[in-house]
Amino acid sequence: MKRRDCLKGLSAGAMAGALAWFDQRSAQAAETSAKATRGSGPLKITRVKVIATAPQRSRLLVVKVETSEPGLYGLGCATFNQRPQPVIAAIDQYLDPFCRGRDADDIEDIWQNAYTSSYWRNGPVLNCALSGLDMALWDIKGKRANMPVYQLLGGKCRFAVAAYGHAGGRVLTEVEASVKGLMASGFRHIRIQMGGYGSPQLSSEADFKAAGFGLPKDTHMDSLPYLKAVPKMFEHIRNTCGETVELLHDVHERITPIEAVSLLKELERYRPFFIEDPLAPEDNGYFPMLRQHTAVPIAMGELFNSPHEWVPLITGRLIDFIRVHLSQTGGFSPARKIATLAEWFNVRSAWHGPGDLSPVGHAANAHLDLAIRNFGIQESILFNDATLEVFSGCPQLRNGYIHVNEAPGFGVDIDEEKAKKYPFPDDPAYWQPVRRRDGTAVRP
Repeated sequence: MKRRDCLKGLSAGAMAGALAWFDQRSAQAAETSAKATRGSGPLKITRVKVIATAPQRSRLLVVKVETSEPGLYGLGCATFNQRPQPVIAAIDQYLDPFCRGRDADDIEDIWQNAYTSSYWRNGPVLNCALSGLDMALWDIKGKRANMPVYQLLGGKCRFAVAAYGHAGGRVLTEVEASVKGLMASGFRHIRIQMGGYGSPQLSSEADFKAAGFGLPKDTHMDSLPYLKAVPKMFEHIRNTCGETVELLHDVHERITPIEAVSLLKELERYRPFFIEDPLAPEDNGYFPMLRQHTAVPIAMGELFNSPHEWVPLITGRLIDFIRVHLSQTGGFSPARKIATLAEWFNVRSAWHGPGDLSPVGHAANAHLDLAIRNFGIQESILFNDATLEVFSGCPQLRNGYIHVNEAPGFGVDIDEEKAKKYPFPDDPAYWQPVRRRDGTAVRP
């Protein structure tokens, strides 16, 4: 029954007063309901801290954002395996004091102002620190809504996240056996590599070593043995493993742009699902040439940390898969904007998902994958027992698909005491030099 039906017979003045009373009670009920959900008043950030751990030997950084509501906190990934200490300093000395007292609900406002608080931006250290904060705020938002984060983006577009496995070996028969093993476990998409990136085991005669240039442990890689080996690898796997499996390969930027053009043209006959990072970020200007000369799908972006890198490639329709590392871009907020931009240019996602990414970061990847229409493929990882001891609620890999749990937020938690059992390794994490025969440095 409507309110006015309940008030029939009252004078106009009495009816107006009664209606005002109804409206006041409705507003009070709404406020009571909101307080029950939100607590009394705005939810304030009380502390931003970083948890450092290495259960899988990679140096993982997890940001914990604590709030004014007892027991309510969020977790985000700030991992930068090669430079963890500067990220720790950025979080402890800058983001923590910047964020204290701010409303934890205001994710976009906090991100925008933290992004410009350093004046100079788009660097990997500050982006990773900002990513940890941003993901943690989304985790809090999901917990407050009592929903998984993917629901906050509109819900699922697919039942689970298709993933690709990593196959490799130093010779063709080893690669074949690795591919067949992954196929037997349910993978339909498999990345194939012969040896390390660039197949350095195929190179010989490192003249720089004989000349005493560099350090004895520096690696030698010439491009010609690699360029000859990759088509043979694709041919062998197609002949022995069939046409139904989707094959991927990572060049890892280790050849010149013109060599990349030649290689991708030669690989067309084997129908790769994509070729990853055929050019270094410094060579983005060569993508129009590469696109004009080959129909091989291209995935790019693992090293990107600035919109000036990914926006032209997406809007120019020069790549087929955007492959940024969410932490490098500054977190979940910018990544969902990248996905929206890419959808309008028919570019699919293939977010970077390596071993040096925390389970929180992997969960963030998967939640975004579930909610976007232009999902392409997701890099997979198997967590070891130590990681599963430290982190609960990790995404699970089953039959070639990644599944997230349905807990609110990203669904991943960390045991801080158990995390202390796995301190960082003593050795520095930076990439060791790879050189051509004369000692010239090879990127990345």
